[in-house]
Amino acid sequence: GLRLIEIERDDLADLPKVQKLIQNRPEKYIVYCDDLAFNAEDENYRSLKSVLDGSLQSGSSNFIIYATSNRRHLLPEFMHENTPVTKVDVPQYTELHPQEAIEEKISLSDRFGLWLSFYPMDQNLYLEIVEHYIHKANMVFNDEVRAESLRWCQMRGQRSGRAAYQFSKHWIGLNGLKELPNN
Repeated sequence: GLRLIEIERDDLADLPKVQKLIQNRPEKYIVYCDDLAFNAEDENYRSLKSVLDGSLQSGSSNFIIYATSNRRHLLPEFMHENTPVTKVDVPQYTELHPQEAIEEKISLSDRFGLWLSFYPMDQNLYLEIVEHYIHKANMVFNDEVRAESLRWCQMRGQRSGRAAYQFSKHWIGLNGLKELPNN
């Protein structure tokens, strides 16, 4: 009875329509949005905020929204928003309650009940992940693979599970090409 609906970020304004279409159905739904983030001018995040928490329809019991994002707060924050308020000589452009604007931006990410964060890892854990994927492909993890995987993460400026996985795919593919005829 579980169903999955994927929605693009640019279609979030239609989320209330989707919600209305499925509200009386017996199935349970996961509404999934991949790589969710907004730019400073984008107003689509307001539709999502209302559906998550804050509209009369937000209490629906047959669906939940899952989203992935590379941003923690989903909307860009600017340095001037984190500095003390100073009087500006152009009163029509001075926000009276600047803290409310900041809270508005981070309130969207606060509506998601579960956050999974992936922090940078140490070299040993990175190498363990690479080794896992190399062994999974029935290949040998040796000093050459180790050295190349360290060069890979250094060139990209990060050690992460994603970097380990990407290197492993690269290495496995590269070695697969060497095994083709005429190579």
